[in-house]
Order: sequence, then C-alpha cells, then structure tokens
Amino acid sequence: MKEVYLKIKGRVQGVGFRRWAERQARQIGAISGWVRNAEDGSVEIFMRGQNENIEQMVMSCYQGPWLARVDKIDFLPNITNFFLPPIEDGIFERI
Repeated sequence: MKEVYLKIKGRVQGVGFRRWAERQARQIGAISGWVRNAEDGSVEIFMRGQNENIEQMVMSCYQGPWLARVDKIDFLPNITNFFLPPIEDGIFERI
C-alpha cells in the first residue's frame, strides 16, 4: 500500500479537475482518498492504494482534464494532521 498527498498547481480550478480525478480514480480502481480545491488556487489529492494504481493516478494527474494546465505537482509529506479529512477505504470523493 502507498499513501500520497499531492498539491497540483497550474490552471486546475474551474476546469473540472476534481470531477475528472474522481472518474480517473474509479477507472483505475482500488484508490481511496479525496480531492479538493485549495485556497491558493491549487488542487490537493490525498490518496491510498496499491503502488501500481497510485503511480498510474499520479501520472494521469500530470495530464489532467483537457481544459487543465498542470504546471507542477508537489509531493507533500504524509503528516498526521487532525485538520485533514481521513481517507475512508473504498471511497474517493470530492470535498
């Protein structure tokens, strides 16, 4: 199992990135987590799953939906933070 916390920067809000991420996670399968818009204009994804599935999802995020422009993806440390929503097994959702 692998757990990854991403901060995706570029033109990623207002272009359907969160909806796309939900569909992508469902299509790849066996990915739990969430996606949300951040106040700084980026999109954050916190996810957990099998290594291959997570790697495939990360690679997909570099492309994003067709209206998006991904400039950079930062891998944030997996900090246990009581302010971050927990990952619920079997669910990938927009928050």
